[in-house]
Amino acid sequence: MVTDKVLAPELQSIAAKVKAGERITDADCLTLFEKASLGFVGSLANSIKERLHGDKVFFNRNFHIEPTNVCVFSCNFCSYSKLYAQKEDGWELTIQQMLDMVKKYDGKPVTEVHIVGGVHPKMDLIFFADLLKQIKAHRPDLHIKAFTAVEYDYMFRKAKLSVEDGLKFLIEAGLDSIPGGGAEIFHPEIREKICADKVDADGWLKIHETAHLLGLHSNATMLYGHIENYTHRVDHMRRLRELQDRTKGFNTFIPLKFRNKDNDMSNVPESTHIEDMRLYAIARIYLDNFPHLKAYWPMLGRQQAQLSLSFGVDDIDGTIDDTTKIYSMAGSEELNPAMSTTELVHLIRQAKRAPVERDTLYNEIQNFGKTGENVNPDLN
Repeated sequence: MVTDKVLAPELQSIAAKVKAGERITDADCLTLFEKASLGFVGSLANSIKERLHGDKVFFNRNFHIEPTNVCVFSCNFCSYSKLYAQKEDGWELTIQQMLDMVKKYDGKPVTEVHIVGGVHPKMDLIFFADLLKQIKAHRPDLHIKAFTAVEYDYMFRKAKLSVEDGLKFLIEAGLDSIPGGGAEIFHPEIREKICADKVDADGWLKIHETAHLLGLHSNATMLYGHIENYTHRVDHMRRLRELQDRTKGFNTFIPLKFRNKDNDMSNVPESTHIEDMRLYAIARIYLDNFPHLKAYWPMLGRQQAQLSLSFGVDDIDGTIDDTTKIYSMAGSEELNPAMSTTELVHLIRQAKRAPVERDTLYNEIQNFGKTGENVNPDLN
């Protein structure tokens, strides 16, 4: 194995590019996956993170609404959804039930509601537009980040609308930005095996590009650690980097670790913590035009999310408040994912970083600093 003490010439070249602020190539990225040590990529990624954000680590105060886990699609890696034809263990929330969830946070300083779920044939474009309108009517200041490209693709096709017209309709209803789910792995060789029946890579990218051109920001994800190889990861990130070059519309990249509990890929072993950290670091090095790299703590677990802050990560998502089931149902280390603001601030400070509360678009709300008293519990 190549060590940090005796670097191969190609690693020396990559290190020189990073130091000079130059873009690495696809071949460089593959070299990092195949030959670089954890310490090497971690050091480079951390230098990029500190160049961009200093010692800041971002989080927000948010909660999730998952309208349904009933879904017309049957992704092999999914432990969450129930097929529409076999929905015994499924849930379907009404608009009133979801609005009641929003009202639970009245008077609390949350800034974002994140809405994603299964693709339910009865929850169509009109249904969700009505939901967005009612949320905005009740709490106009709440940022609505809603629906994956998979949900949009189904909604718009069923409504016989173009992507542009469908997004304009939802923007008028109150949509503020788009999460990054549904990307999985773009390469058709893998996508055909794990999620063949839902929107393909070109469709996912078109939806996000159209959103960017309409003034919406979005996030991007990659599901890793299953049957893909390094070239598939590089291909996936290349397509994201190319789109970001054109639009500058992505806020953050979020690697999502494959979890193998209770799904059709339970025979596939999960990636190790070392491989997780290597991926975060290499993503930070390669995706030079993405301003942020997020570790989604309900998926990784608190300790691993904290560790990722030394490998290029500058964001660990938000307070969540036990409102998401997607990863707990897949066997994540967080069975009831909720952290108060006090706990988030403490976790980040333990890593010798400065916690910064942000809004969805990364405008800073409060910098808590690396040291200091606990956050006022009344604000949690």
